Amino acid sequence: MSHRGPWVRIIPLGGLGEIGMNMTLLETEEDLLVIDAGLMFPEEEMLGIDLVLPETTYLLEQRDKVRGIVLTHGHEDHTGALPYLLPQLPVPVYGTALSLGLVQEKLREFDLDRTADLRRVRAGDRLQLGALTLEFIRVSHSIPDGVAIAVHTPAGLVVHTGDFKFDQTPVGGELTDFGKFAELGDRGVQVLLSDSTNATREGVTPSESEVARTLEPIFRTAPRRIIVACFASHIHRIQQVLDVAARLGKRVAVNGKSMLANTRIAAELGYLRVPEETLVRLEELQRTPPDQSVIITTGSQGEPLSALARMAVGEHRQIEIQPGDTVIFSARVIPGNEKSIARTVNQLFKRGAQVITEDVQAGVHVSGHPSREELKLMLNLTRPRFLVPVHGEYRHLHFHAQLARGMGLAPDHIFLLDNGDVLEVAPTRAAVVSKVAAGRVFVDGKGVGDVGDTVLRDRQHLSQDGMVVIVIGFDKAGQVVSGPEIISRGFAHLPEDDRLFEEARRLILTVLDGCSVEEKTDMNLIRQRIRSVLRKFLQRAVERRPMILPVIIEI
Repeated sequence: MSHRGPWVRIIPLGGLGEIGMNMTLLETEEDLLVIDAGLMFPEEEMLGIDLVLPETTYLLEQRDKVRGIVLTHGHEDHTGALPYLLPQLPVPVYGTALSLGLVQEKLREFDLDRTADLRRVRAGDRLQLGALTLEFIRVSHSIPDGVAIAVHTPAGLVVHTGDFKFDQTPVGGELTDFGKFAELGDRGVQVLLSDSTNATREGVTPSESEVARTLEPIFRTAPRRIIVACFASHIHRIQQVLDVAARLGKRVAVNGKSMLANTRIAAELGYLRVPEETLVRLEELQRTPPDQSVIITTGSQGEPLSALARMAVGEHRQIEIQPGDTVIFSARVIPGNEKSIARTVNQLFKRGAQVITEDVQAGVHVSGHPSREELKLMLNLTRPRFLVPVHGEYRHLHFHAQLARGMGLAPDHIFLLDNGDVLEVAPTRAAVVSKVAAGRVFVDGKGVGDVGDTVLRDRQHLSQDGMVVIVIGFDKAGQVVSGPEIISRGFAHLPEDDRLFEEARRLILTVLDGCSVEEKTDMNLIRQRIRSVLRKFLQRAVERRPMILPVIIEI
């Protein structure tokens, strides 16, 4: 595509082909805007990894053009990368009151809360950033204060829906602004970037208020204590638990560091209404009769260190699961967490709890994302020239594109992008013109980016087949004076394996005897030959492929 005339580039760095890590760049000749900066929680095979961040190499290369980071809402898959990004890119962050309240709490953990430039916006506001004009549009989601963002660019109007649904009876009363989207459609939307999470689901996503109707009979009939696990940022869900408990005369305590922080922030900002005498400290709840007690806790994804996971294995300092307790998982399963959730559920059952999940009792959780009829409505309201499905695995993006084609949008006006694709849009046309660096950056403890795919493969290798270390001492003449000593971890420790290791020692010595004096001075060559012969031997003998680490010591 020619650069003559106005243009805007749309560059996703995360959130396409995956759930989480949402980050999209809008770039013009003079300005660059970042929409969201999210993280992703590690998948099962990412051993030892704490968090996953989008690669921002290209963004940092363009730092002089960056006018700010704009947040659609306060969920971590849209804000969680900020503590890692802002030290490298100290630009203003724009968001609604609750979004910034949650972000500030997270930045405080990194000692960034005093230096970060956080600027509050409201739905209905207009904001000028360089040559870009932004409008913020109220949307309903599973967290209050969510907004879509309309960006007026030199090449036309770009609308990013953020996460949304058309909830007619929202818990907080925040209806998605139909009228504003229709107005934008009348003005002419050049590109629509639209939430695709539920593009495979027919119909309309149920209202969040339906959850209370499901919870109330469970709360009425539960014989003992009730424990509700949900996301700490799901303020609407916490509100409903509080409301149902208040109606039934039960008392509620919140448990988990993030849950305590988020409920406090939401209450202080007026987004959480706490019924009088309902919310108490956990210590106080211990003195309340079990059939009048409710606990809201983190751990809905089976995270090993979460409060609920610790309850399930009997390691929570204050809460011990008792027979007759009812545990409700009021959250969706994030892909990749199925095994950890199942493990926690099984452990809770073993302790005598009654466990209710979405597949056992429909309605204990509803999605915060639009189903197919709502996606159609968004397309009909905005009537975009071009569509970019965002926020979802590739199958979700595919079905969203298919739906749009069925509504008459031309196939060459729908772009199924990968992270890193550069979609260049002009007033009358659009095309993918190049690709920038995009990938995953792993956070392991205090290390950010120092663990890559190679290290993960090594960890997986170690977890599957273990490790064998061979220690050999050489003198200066290249003669073996000690060893080979064989040490195994995670491979084999059974008595019969002594014979296996004795044969391995003889094989190593045979290999060394076959080396010339000159070859014995090349330690890398020696290591390579030992590794090669031992790998073949163990594969043949026991059909395992442990990691083999020859250690050579000069004595």
